[in-house]
Amino acid sequence: MRRTTLMDPLAVGGVIGDVVDPFETCVSLRIVYNNNSEVVNSLELKPSQIINQPRVEVGGDDFRTLYTLMMVDPDAPSPNNPNMREYLHWLVMNIPGTTGASFGQEIVGYESPRPAAGIHRMVFVLFRQMRRQMIHPPRWRNNFNTRDFAQVYNLGSPVAALYFNCQRESGWGGRRILS
Repeated sequence: MRRTTLMDPLAVGGVIGDVVDPFETCVSLRIVYNNNSEVVNSLELKPSQIINQPRVEVGGDDFRTLYTLMMVDPDAPSPNNPNMREYLHWLVMNIPGTTGASFGQEIVGYESPRPAAGIHRMVFVLFRQMRRQMIHPPRWRNNFNTRDFAQVYNLGSPVAALYFNCQRESGWGGRRILS
């Protein structure tokens, strides 16, 4: 499978660094909105295309292996001032391999992204679990930290990740990154 490099879209898009550390992809992850918009790295989707929870297919070779999926926005409330980084849009645990998120336990319900300013990266991160887990949902969605969550629940490094870009429906312009 894919190993993250400088040319990897996750690195180019800043997902490696802002959300996760470099990792090796070893499980397939497929995410589809409305049965026709498949998420590929750096694709742009409008809020009207992502109102409903996507269909998620998790690869692997054994349904006894469990996975955790999270969807976060590292650019909340705006890419120029991401002081709510990361905003948690969705969290599902105990997803059996070779199935999808609908077979897992939803810990935090899907909340459709509605960016108010700028272009936001919506990041899906998949982790392999060591065992079935029960957790308490985070108290709030803002200032969630993927790395900290993975460490607390002993998830290790991600096994897959995807992201898409999203801006308000009438949005225009490019991504501004401050140095």
